[in-house]
Amino acid sequence: MRRTIGQPPLGPDEPIHSGSRWLATLAFAVLAGSLASLTIGAYRISIADVFQVLASHLGLAATDTSLASAVVWNLRVPRVMMAVFVGAALASSGAVFQASFRNPLVEPYILGVSSGAAFGAALGMVVPRFPLSVQLAAFVGALAAVGLVHLLARSRGDAPIVTLVLSGLIVGSMFAAGVSGLKYLANEAALRDIVFWLMGGFYFATWQDVAITGPVVAAAAAVMIGGGWTLNVLSMGDQEAETLGIDPRRSRRVLLATATMATAVSVSAVGIVPWVGLMVPHAVRLLVGPDNRVVVPGAALMGALLLLACDTAARSLTASEIPVGIITALAGGPFLAYLVRQRTAGFFG
Repeated sequence: MRRTIGQPPLGPDEPIHSGSRWLATLAFAVLAGSLASLTIGAYRISIADVFQVLASHLGLAATDTSLASAVVWNLRVPRVMMAVFVGAALASSGAVFQASFRNPLVEPYILGVSSGAAFGAALGMVVPRFPLSVQLAAFVGALAAVGLVHLLARSRGDAPIVTLVLSGLIVGSMFAAGVSGLKYLANEAALRDIVFWLMGGFYFATWQDVAITGPVVAAAAAVMIGGGWTLNVLSMGDQEAETLGIDPRRSRRVLLATATMATAVSVSAVGIVPWVGLMVPHAVRLLVGPDNRVVVPGAALMGALLLLACDTAARSLTASEIPVGIITALAGGPFLAYLVRQRTAGFFG
């Protein structure tokens, strides 16, 4: 039976059999989609060759020095893994934000993550001899924006949700203005780099990106998935949470900080990929209901599958690659219009 926000939450040990079947299906789809994505591109490679390349690099077969090996292992595998990590991070973070704020239209970007990261990245591209790399500057910018939002929102040791959202809009506007100023000052090459970064994409994904992003996303996902039952309780309101022995402020702070960290490291690595954190959690709820013990891991898997599909389309539909952010934005606009038309409160009971 599907529960809504007003009903008692599922117990932390109560079984979720139907949700488990959906999660298994999504996990299989992500695995199959990853393998399919490795075969698709300007240079077509058969699935048998893909398995041969993977086996050779994992030490299960003789060393493969073919062109297919270089394309698959050096270019496509890091790209596919980054699509999976970033999609999982953005979608699961969106599910955490929506449940924590009890608002179906929020996602991590409302705290200024994207605008702060954009300003940091633009600064790294425009300023000669900037001490930080573009990716590190974007990460620092994202965290600085979130820190400023919390500083503005805090009142007597607390940060009310409405004030937090309004502070996010203010800080986001400030950093967006800073990006516009840097674009005005940039030379032609830097301006082109800024524009491409703002559109988001996996064109430059490397094994170093995987090594940095993967562990952070995995750790954050473990915390967010482990907090599924806590999110169920928080969705009932702070008073109900306190009666069940949960400190709502502390729990919400930990979960939101974790979601923000996952988003910041993802955005710093690939640029701005909009709407994933908004669309995917709703799609998962339509499939499995509002139980966050299933919604959060389901969103992570579906987000990974969505960005895999978007990235595969981005590099195979045309001769020149389409930024992934454009594809997700094209899907996100109509989806938001659909949510507004359906009276958003209905998605939470």
